[in-house]
Amino acid sequence: MASWTPQQAGLQEILQTIHKSTDTNTSGVQTAITHKLNNFTRVPDYVAYLAYILAAMPQEEDRIRTIAGYLLKNNARLILRASPEVLDYVKASVLQAFTDPSVMVRNAAGQDIVQFLGILEPRNWPECLQKLVQTLDSTISEQQEAAFNVLEKACEDYPRKLDVEISGTYPLEYMIPKFLMLSEHPSSRMRAHAIACLSYFVPINCQALFAHIDTFIACLFKRASDDDPQVRRHVCQALVLLLASRPEKLMPEMQNVAEYMLYSTKDQNENVALEACEFWLTFAEDPDLAPWLHPLLARVAPVLLDCMVYGEDDLLWLEADAEDADVPDKETDIKPRHYGGKSHGFEREETNGDGGQKRVGAYGEELTDDDDDDEGFDEDDDEFADEMSTEWNLRKCAAAALDVLAVRFGADLLNHLLEPLKTKLWSEDWLQRESGVLALGAMAEGCIDAIEPHLPTLIPYLISTLNDPKPLVRSITCWTLGRYASWCTQSTTEEHKNQFFVPTLEGLLRMVLDSNKRVQEAGCSAFATFEEDAGAELAPYLEPVLRNLVFAFDKYQHKNMLILYDAVGTLADAVGPALQNPGFVDILMPPLLKRWSKLKDDDEDLVPLLECLASVTIAIGPSFLPYAGPIFERCSAIVHRSLLQYQAFQQNPDMDEPDRSFLVVALDLLSGLTQGLGMALEPSITRSQPNLLQLLTICLKHPQAPVRQSAYALVGDLAMNAFPLLRPHMPGIMQELIVQLDPEPKVDFVSACNNAAWSVGEVALRYGRDDPEFQTWVPSLISRLIPILLHPKAPRSLHENAAVSIGRIGLMHPHLVAPLLPEFAQAWCQALQEIRDNEEKDSAFRGLCTLVQANPAGIAKSLLWFCNAIVKWTNPSAELNAMFQQLLSGFKQHDAAGWQATVGSFPPVIQEKLRTRYGV
Repeated sequence: MASWTPQQAGLQEILQTIHKSTDTNTSGVQTAITHKLNNFTRVPDYVAYLAYILAAMPQEEDRIRTIAGYLLKNNARLILRASPEVLDYVKASVLQAFTDPSVMVRNAAGQDIVQFLGILEPRNWPECLQKLVQTLDSTISEQQEAAFNVLEKACEDYPRKLDVEISGTYPLEYMIPKFLMLSEHPSSRMRAHAIACLSYFVPINCQALFAHIDTFIACLFKRASDDDPQVRRHVCQALVLLLASRPEKLMPEMQNVAEYMLYSTKDQNENVALEACEFWLTFAEDPDLAPWLHPLLARVAPVLLDCMVYGEDDLLWLEADAEDADVPDKETDIKPRHYGGKSHGFEREETNGDGGQKRVGAYGEELTDDDDDDEGFDEDDDEFADEMSTEWNLRKCAAAALDVLAVRFGADLLNHLLEPLKTKLWSEDWLQRESGVLALGAMAEGCIDAIEPHLPTLIPYLISTLNDPKPLVRSITCWTLGRYASWCTQSTTEEHKNQFFVPTLEGLLRMVLDSNKRVQEAGCSAFATFEEDAGAELAPYLEPVLRNLVFAFDKYQHKNMLILYDAVGTLADAVGPALQNPGFVDILMPPLLKRWSKLKDDDEDLVPLLECLASVTIAIGPSFLPYAGPIFERCSAIVHRSLLQYQAFQQNPDMDEPDRSFLVVALDLLSGLTQGLGMALEPSITRSQPNLLQLLTICLKHPQAPVRQSAYALVGDLAMNAFPLLRPHMPGIMQELIVQLDPEPKVDFVSACNNAAWSVGEVALRYGRDDPEFQTWVPSLISRLIPILLHPKAPRSLHENAAVSIGRIGLMHPHLVAPLLPEFAQAWCQALQEIRDNEEKDSAFRGLCTLVQANPAGIAKSLLWFCNAIVKWTNPSAELNAMFQQLLSGFKQHDAAGWQATVGSFPPVIQEKLRTRYGV
């Protein structure tokens, strides 16, 4: 054993603290013990003491030694700053404890080895790796299996760290053949370990494994019909990983692999079936493999459909038949939600008309687009709707695979599924019906064109299914109707409206008030999607919609209340000013204010309520004034308190970091009040103590990007709606704003930078033409906005906001910006050519035209892009259209022959539009 030895006093203190931790359940005492254990981490050789208790104190209870082992694992990173004696002692001790007579101690030591081997890396602890591999040859099966257990965890957690050269050899060059050999071991657990270990080296393109790839694939086929489901599960997993990393190795055998995977997807053991089902999901996700997958569709699709039926275990877990609307939720049922604030973006002509809304995956979870504008709740990747269990399971995997197959193959998939789907939808067995409805929802995105002719039959079927006695059928039907909401809300004809729009609206509203909480949740979520798609079409139905939603405020338990806030906020966004009718305000505001008065300032439920109110205030506008005073004061107080809490945290890093969500949503609600009420807020802002605008300047410096993001949104909204209040504070704000404009922001900072870039343009417009104060900032602003516009890796939304602000600053200060026109003209036109016509784009283009008037030579090299951007306009304002006409006619008159030659080189579609619209 190495030379380190413990000091008795220190040893006894740590030992006593561990003993105490097992003796009490009192939370106050436990907190004190946890605090004490955390303080021990400052002792330089704390890990050696823990290793000593684990390995060298057999007189202690196994339980105490095991706790020491787990504390050692949790504090393993301390080894990186340990002395050489401590390092050697800990390494030797955990290897010794790994052979202890006590199974509890051995298991704890095994976990320590996995942790230390990962942190130190095998190259710095080769004797450990050697010992583990040697132990695989042990004649004692317990030792053999324990070693394999540790190796499997290491292979799973850090395969790349094992694929290294140590003292001239690559350990994997002898480990991989050994694993291949052990895949034939008489013990099924050893066979399972062997195949698992091998499979973890597939995704990292490990050469030592690929040198034996044919042997590996042969070994997988040999074990494919193994008696042990654990072995079969790992065989399926390995084939999935091979398909993802080295599909070319499987393609020659695809007929056999597909047969095996189809057979395994129906395995009685759900874990095997789930791994096999992952194979079809992986296959469908790779577009390059479509030609191999297409011929298998007829067999794969019905198997996936059958996998979507609830299993007995699911039904036990779900307890789904209850009329449980009056049963309070357990706090553990409510997942944390992190609010990320609003980001200013533009709608583009090339979008498919969905306005960048949320998409829902086939298993009911929310999928966010990859676009950089996407902010809001950062839902965890695995946060699925609760019409299914929270675990990833066979049903969800099959639904996900069907979703991707639908996107990949569309009508071809539907052709294979039409008959089995009909059988399920009209089955007597509710479980079969439920799975058919899930499948219909899963296919909505990819198969919409092929399914559309059937929707006049299917939508009434789904609406009638909302009356099913089984809550699980009602809840999945809500979800599926949500997936088809965009079709139901197309108000093509009065007949369509009466047949589909109104019945779907009524049906979902009924589900919002169901007596089962799961159905309420699915109904409320689907109704929010319906609202988003219907938009202003909902206005004539506002009274019944509001009465239903308001009734839900008295009926809902905690978890669904959060979804209800979202539905109310989405409604306000959808119908906008239609909500200003005093009768509607009287229906909606009392329940919101009742919730508002019940919630304390530090209650997490205040966050979604504030977010909901932000949408409501913008929609209700001037009618909100009677409610504005107390809401403004509370938001202002939350901002002040949050900043003080953050200041305290910065001075004492041992404190927990304050939750930024309260600060972000309070700023967003203040933005909403500003948009809804404008200068009517003046008395509130003037009275605020400390002054809100001074607090806002501090928020612009906040270390957390979402806070800065919402603060810049508020700056822009104040500029648009209450500029006289903002103007005296602009020097301090502008100082921060200039710093925020970064051509290469970190990913987390993109939205803050976006909002800063947008707010600059709003402020520039409000200062007006050639204002001397704003003029002093123009050089700094332009010198930062142009590099953002020209940066090849900046997100598209950042290019767009930078371009709009350059245009607006140019409109107000042309003599300062026009000389720089040749630098940015092409990139500017490219950034804004796809944006939908709107006022922001109009003012930006008027700015560009003003710059071209001041410096006509500056556009010469970018004339094609300029003309292309002009003809992309659908409906420019009269003023802008006149500017286009004047400039184009001016170019032609200045040099008719040169103009003709230049335009003659343009694509015919641009030439044609210039000729017909502007006569040039």
